[in-house]
Parts: sequence; C-alpha cells; structure tokens
Amino acid sequence: MGAPVTLADVSLWWDQVVGEDPAAAQPRAPLDGDTTADVVVVGAGYTGLWTAYYLLEADPSLDVLVLDARTAGFGASGRNGGWCSALFPVAPDALARRHGPDAALAMRAAMRDTVVEVGGVTAAEQIDCDFRFGGTVTLARTPPQVLRVAAEVEEAARWGDEAHLLDPEGVAAHVRADGVLAGAWTPDCARVQPARLVQGLARVLEQRGARIAEGTRALRVSPRAVVTDHGTVRARWVLRATEAWSASLPGGRRTVAPVYSLMIATEPLPPDVWSQIGLADGQTFTDARHLVVYGQRTADDRIAFGGRGAPYHLGSRLDASYDHVARVHEHLHRTLVDLFPQVDGYDVTHAWGGPLGVPRDWHPSVVLDPDTGIGAAGGYVGDGVGAANLAGRTLADLVTGADTPLTRLPWVGHRSPPWEPEPLRWAGITAARWATTWSDRVEARTGRPSRVADAVAPLLGR
Repeated sequence: MGAPVTLADVSLWWDQVVGEDPAAAQPRAPLDGDTTADVVVVGAGYTGLWTAYYLLEADPSLDVLVLDARTAGFGASGRNGGWCSALFPVAPDALARRHGPDAALAMRAAMRDTVVEVGGVTAAEQIDCDFRFGGTVTLARTPPQVLRVAAEVEEAARWGDEAHLLDPEGVAAHVRADGVLAGAWTPDCARVQPARLVQGLARVLEQRGARIAEGTRALRVSPRAVVTDHGTVRARWVLRATEAWSASLPGGRRTVAPVYSLMIATEPLPPDVWSQIGLADGQTFTDARHLVVYGQRTADDRIAFGGRGAPYHLGSRLDASYDHVARVHEHLHRTLVDLFPQVDGYDVTHAWGGPLGVPRDWHPSVVLDPDTGIGAAGGYVGDGVGAANLAGRTLADLVTGADTPLTRLPWVGHRSPPWEPEPLRWAGITAARWATTWSDRVEARTGRPSRVADAVAPLLGR
C-alpha cells in the first residue's frame, strides 16, 4: 500500500497551495460523535461544495454539514486538468435521441452558462484560482482527425454552441503545435487552478456557517442518516457526492467504474519557449485522437498535460498506488514532446493521477428521492469541473423545492444501468481502452478512420 499520501503529494495543484500556505495541509477536525443537520453532504469535492454553497444561497438558515473521508478536494476536484468547460460526456445528438431535441438544447445552454456562472462566483467571492476565459483549441493532426473536428463543429452549430473550424494558420493564432492540419476553437472554457478553487469554496462555506468534517468516512448512506466511522448524522436530506469513490460504498460497486486519468507538469518554461508555443490567452488544448488528452498553460508558465490510458483495476478497486503508472506518465511525456518539440529537455516536475467516475451509459445524473431524502449527483466521465457546479445548483433547487429550468434538465432523475459483474466489467473496459489506443495507431499509420473506433463509439456516449 505504501506510505500515506500527503496533500502536497496529490497533484501539482495541491503542492502549489501547500507551498504557499503550509497550514492548508492541516486537516479539519473529524466528526465528533453523533449529530444532526438539515442537510448532510457526503463528499467535499466540487459537487458537494457547490451544492452546499447554493443551498446556503437559497436559505442561509439551513444547517449544512459536509463530510469527507480525507480532505476537501482530495479526489478528482484537486487533481484534474483545470478545464472549467461546457463539455458534457453525452454528445448533443445522442442527448436528443434519448431525451428529445428541446432537452438537448436546454442541456447545452445550461452547460455554456455554467462556465460564466463559475467565473462570476469566483470573482464575487474573491476566490483566487487563476480563472481565465481562454476557450479550448482542438488540434487535428491526421486526416481522420480533420474529419472528426469538422463533424464536431457542425454538430455544435446545430445545438447553439459556438465553435470555429480553423485552418493551420487559424490554429497557430492560438497555439503552435507540430504537424497540425486543421483545428477548432470554442470560447466555452476557462482555465482554473483546481485546488485553489476547492480551497476557496470551502473557505466561503465555513464563513457562511457550514460545517466541514474531514477524516470522516461514510460507512453507510441511508434514508435520513449517514453512518460514519466517527458517529451517525441524522438529517432531513442526505446527498451523496462521491463520484469515483461511490464504488467503495456498500451497494455501489456497479454504479460507476473508477477509471484512472494521469497527468504530468513541466517545470516553468522560459519566455522564448512560450513565444514559440503560444497559449498566451489562457487557452486549454486537446487534439482529436480517440484516447483523450488535455492540457493547459498554468499561471506560472508550466504545461500541465494529462490523458487516459491507465488500466482499470478488477473489482473497481481504488488505491493510491494506481495514481502513478510509470509507463503511462512516460507516454504522456512523449506525447507532449511530439506536440511541442520545444519542451524536450525541460524537466517534468510533477506526475500524478486519480480516478474519475464513469457510469455504464456515460450519462451523468442528478437525482433526489423526496420519500427517502436521499439525493446524488455525478458520473461526469472527467468533465466535472463545470458540470459539478450545475449539479450543485440543481440539487439545491430540488432540495429547496424550487421549480426552475434546472430541475427539468434531462439529467435530472436519470438512472444509469449498472455495470456488468466482474470479470465482464474489467474485460469490457480494458477492451475499450485497447480499441481506442489501437484506433489512434491505425489512423496515424493509414490516414483512414478506424472502423473499430466507430464500433466502440456508442459505448462512449456518442
């Protein structure tokens, strides 16, 4: 199992926070025996913190208690790529097939508005998290990628999203990567420093009277009660915001699959390197390969770069040792140098990872049962920085009984089917990972779209 993971070891983001303020590494007190609350939230990541924030916005008299097994932001909220985006893991065409065109339009509009909402709250609450609107540039570096980018821009236009198809010169106005044939840009994304956003939200909540108990593991989530290793909380509303860690709760093994995404960060790069690369306006970047990669230029001039490709572990197991897979981190570095040869020779100072929650149908959900008082939100498939804010607002509306456009969005009340039992779950996820990796290699070699990728697409929310 190895030595216990300290907060500074979790990610570049937490290392920066703790380096600036060593007191940030000191955990809050755990729950001190049995207690009561109006609302108890299990999980102090973005979903839990945003839910508590909007509950107190709606009704400052509420007694809100947030629990976390480790510390606020220890999970994906403190490890992610720092994209506060309008991305949603179910493509709008697929949303329309499942829920109708009006629902798809409403979901897309709500996700776009969410990026603006997060920016507004961080400004109003003076949360210094390096929030900067820069949009996202998608690079196309093979002929099949060019076709996919063009199709995605066309799909975006049908659903009210702003996206611009770019030629190589247009891409270069944002970022100068190697081998670019075309690309696209959307304004609906902002760069953030994820751990500072968590830390700021937690501070604001405590100032407003919310209680945050860290080092308090939920053992069972029940109607009107949460049993923890430090006592039982009885509450009118019990809200689960545990994302990938949902798989570790009783009965949760098949609700989501915890799939790992890993990241690296370079040392701060000098101005002459950045003059060659670009990304001067806070743009995030990706490319159109099947196996997802993502990156940003940090506020201190590093490249933080991540991607999928780490193995899924049989039985939905979670362990800190899975955050570091040397061959995947080395592959990420090779991929980064392939994109930006200018970074070759500069040190990678941080390498980390963590699990994200993947529902069986790749469809996030927000649910609340008024009879049991149990609610939940999550299943963001890695697109949670923005979506968690929208989920928090939606859960708050459901709890307070507000009838708003948010409570009628298509993810409200959605129930994903359970994952297959093992070893079928492991076999299916592993095969899909292999198929996406193989498809990228075939497309790079042949210049033609992969039929295998087309076959897997319905399993990936497409």
